[in-house]
Amino acid sequence: MAEDRAARLIDAVRSAGADGRRLTLVGAGSKAPPTDGGDSLAVAEHAGVLDYRPEELVLTARGGTPLADIQALLSQHRQQLPFEPPMIGGEGTLGGAVATGWSGPGRPWRGAVRDAVLGVEMINGLGERLAFGGQVMKNVAGYDLSRLQAGAWGSLGILLSISVRLSPQPERERTCRLECGAAEALAWMRKWARWFSPISATCFDGGVLNVRLSGMADSVDAAASRIGGEQSPDLSLWQALRDRALPVFRSAGQGSATLWQINCASAAELPAGPCLVEWGGARRWWRTDEPPSAVCAYAADSGGIALPAGAAPSFQTPLMIRLKQAFDPQALFNPHLIDADALQ
Repeated sequence: MAEDRAARLIDAVRSAGADGRRLTLVGAGSKAPPTDGGDSLAVAEHAGVLDYRPEELVLTARGGTPLADIQALLSQHRQQLPFEPPMIGGEGTLGGAVATGWSGPGRPWRGAVRDAVLGVEMINGLGERLAFGGQVMKNVAGYDLSRLQAGAWGSLGILLSISVRLSPQPERERTCRLECGAAEALAWMRKWARWFSPISATCFDGGVLNVRLSGMADSVDAAASRIGGEQSPDLSLWQALRDRALPVFRSAGQGSATLWQINCASAAELPAGPCLVEWGGARRWWRTDEPPSAVCAYAADSGGIALPAGAAPSFQTPLMIRLKQAFDPQALFNPHLIDADALQ
């Protein structure tokens, strides 16, 4: 049941600070990080839509609000979350989506999570209730501070509520399917990147390049004719890619091979072995037995970084440490993400 649990969450933070305990924040559990080193603090019950203005394309909801509930509400007005947050196992919350900063297949065309965040209300490590940003783009006070929460994995505080920018659902969407090799697929994606076109997602996997077209009917039809291939209104591939439900994401039957997420230059050569490519070539999902050092070396040579699928990024940078000291000086939240010695 949707309920305001802010007071309870503030009490829990203050109590943990007084007792010297650490807290691991947990939402729906679909993208939960390891809980080693802290008591679990559930935030999913702090849920509910607070304000929805379809005419202004703005929604404000509590952090624990299920993504499925938000998407069902938006669909009634033919609107959507532009960053296509993954719903792993059909679950996930708005706070979890913002905290992880995970964007879906349309990221290069529709923007990242942080691009849609207009404002947040949060609890810092001192148990204080803070607000940054607002509900419209022109309200820039605290705007960048609200965006900092996207991808911070809850290490800076508990997201009580988030205001996000929405986008209309496209008039028409279509998938084009072309059989080709990896080199040809990368070449096509680089070429299409120079077009002014309704392309909203690409995916190359198993010798097949899929292209999603979204927009006005005439524009989609013209682009589909230009791209060619087998054409279909079926969009189930993109939902499965968004929710990481395609075969490459399943560990069963994969032996000891690790699935890596590699964000790199879109023109970089593909690694050896099976690899799913999206974001116009800029994100690769590579399952391999290669040692981590070899995978990270490939990513570095390709102008990017590599992370095991689902893992949080490194928070050991000087900037992140300074932010942690400012927002959470007692290092209460998600202690496994930042080395406590680095905060001294």
